[in-house]
Amino acid sequence: AEAAALWQARRSVSPALGRIRPQRMNEDIVVPRSALPEVVREIRALGDASGLPVVQFGHIGDGNLHPNILYDPRRESPEAVHDLAHRIALVAIRHGGVLSGEHGIGTMKRPFMREAVDPVTLAALRDVKRALDPAGRLNPGKILPDEDAHAHP
Repeated sequence: AEAAALWQARRSVSPALGRIRPQRMNEDIVVPRSALPEVVREIRALGDASGLPVVQFGHIGDGNLHPNILYDPRRESPEAVHDLAHRIALVAIRHGGVLSGEHGIGTMKRPFMREAVDPVTLAALRDVKRALDPAGRLNPGKILPDEDAHAHP
């Protein structure tokens, strides 16, 4: 009964967030558990400063945190939401964390990879990608930033 009540509470989060703002960007960062209190405080301050509500929950036992940026696309710009997501990612990196614990890099966090991974490692990742996918057909345009692009959007 206790487990069922906990799962019901977890399943209720998403609909509740939709009542605050119609859209959300679900972040997925992982930080050392010892850094969680400071990371949560920093993310809260970033959300307050941006004027965008940020609701945080996750798998705290393994340091996986899901800051959800809530927004209304009729009132808030996608650039402001993306900028806040970038600043949240930088908090994770600064505290020894990573950009994703379970949802992956994809296209949204792709520009952040230059800050998350050193150039040598990024080059090695590109080499592995080329070795396994020489035609570039598997997930094109995801995870690894273009080699010639140096600026963030």
